Amino acid sequence: MTSRPQGASLTAFELLLDIDRRCRLLVADQPPHEPRLQQWSGIGFRLAQQWFVAPMGEVAEVLREPRSSRVPGVQPWVRGMANLRGRLLPVMDLSAFFGLGPAAAGKQRRVLVLDHEELFAGLLVDEVVGLQHFALSSLELSPPQPLLRAAAPFVQGHFPRERNWAIFSPFALAQAPGFLDVAL
Repeated sequence: MTSRPQGASLTAFELLLDIDRRCRLLVADQPPHEPRLQQWSGIGFRLAQQWFVAPMGEVAEVLREPRSSRVPGVQPWVRGMANLRGRLLPVMDLSAFFGLGPAAAGKQRRVLVLDHEELFAGLLVDEVVGLQHFALSSLELSPPQPLLRAAAPFVQGHFPRERNWAIFSPFALAQAPGFLDVAL
């Protein structure tokens, strides 16, 4: 910094440079930063006795089961159409789609909203257990055992922990011809 006559004030830019210099001196005295573990996060949910986790970027939102109106001439796993803030949301019963029968009645049932390309749909599941975090290093690319056989094409590995969390891809489900063919 240039020398100034006694009592002269610093310009705003010079003050910022001085603050930057002092901050860098303080950081230099800190211990080295430990590397952070890479984490994978997703929405945990349950179908029957199987635990799944859907990638964060593949679930637009989680809802309580909305009131829906039945639609004639569709597959039995299509629960109906719901109005979600002025937008029609087809609600699909994921348990019934996988051949397990209708989702178990209960207050824990939730709908995972899928908003991918041209598809806007809700996936009814038995329970959502919130955001789950896993160390990326614990990812196993093989499907967990046991696994619902009908879910296997949509599972992309698992995270072993207190239970095996199968990584379920709603985007892969959205591209499955059987899922898109709802007409009887």
